[in-house]
Amino acid sequence: MSQMFVSPGVPGGPGVPGSSTSEPAARATGLTKVYGKGDTRVTALDSVSVEFARARFTAVMGPSGSGKSTLMHCMAGLDPVTSGSARIGDVELASLNDRRLTELRRERVGFVFQGFNLLPTLTALENMTLPLRLAGRRPDTAWLDTVVATVGLAGRLAHRPAQLSGGQQQRVAVARALVSRPEIVFADEPTGNLDSRSGAEVLGFLRDSVRELGQTVVMVTHDPVAAAHADRVVFLADGRLVDELHDPTADAVLDRMLAFEPQGSRRTR
Repeated sequence: MSQMFVSPGVPGGPGVPGSSTSEPAARATGLTKVYGKGDTRVTALDSVSVEFARARFTAVMGPSGSGKSTLMHCMAGLDPVTSGSARIGDVELASLNDRRLTELRRERVGFVFQGFNLLPTLTALENMTLPLRLAGRRPDTAWLDTVVATVGLAGRLAHRPAQLSGGQQQRVAVARALVSRPEIVFADEPTGNLDSRSGAEVLGFLRDSVRELGQTVVMVTHDPVAAAHADRVVFLADGRLVDELHDPTADAVLDRMLAFEPQGSRRTR
């Protein structure tokens, strides 16, 4: 594979025009998320402050119920915050009405989910370009070719999802998240439905999108092996940011997780 790197925030890169490479792709400040009231009140996130740097791969980990998926949903504008701040680039999500929030998610954010979420009647190529078509935009042919080459699907573009393996379907989902050149890609347990070999392939493509395409990726995972593909791991426990690890190994991540596990008795979303 060619070692092409396109810097974000410059012409031809995946960043939004005018964005600064020194500004985080996303940032939470004192972010709190509460579900329910009274006896049913649950604090899923408790004053979390974290930055996600551009052109970096960050994994978010924590015990079950630690709030990691809630953090991703709030940062991606899928769930409103109770208090504090969630920003994509320089945009405060709470300041946007529903229409502008939808536009931001469509134009500046990419999503990869555990369940693939591909339309069965569309080909791989049609699934990849669907978000652009829904937005009334044509794909940049050169960029689409680069993304297809990066995820290794050039020979599968005319296949429908049922004709693809699970790993290939998830690679289509990764490509779909990249073709609009989003400012940031959020991936929620992207290898959860895959065997170890297919999962490793998808993680490799996510890592390549960061190193070769200048993409920013934030991945929620419970798997230390998956987290070891990232540049940085941040750890949540009981809705709070408790630690981080740079240049992680699977063993180092597992050691940190074992230290936090006893704190996970209070269930959050």
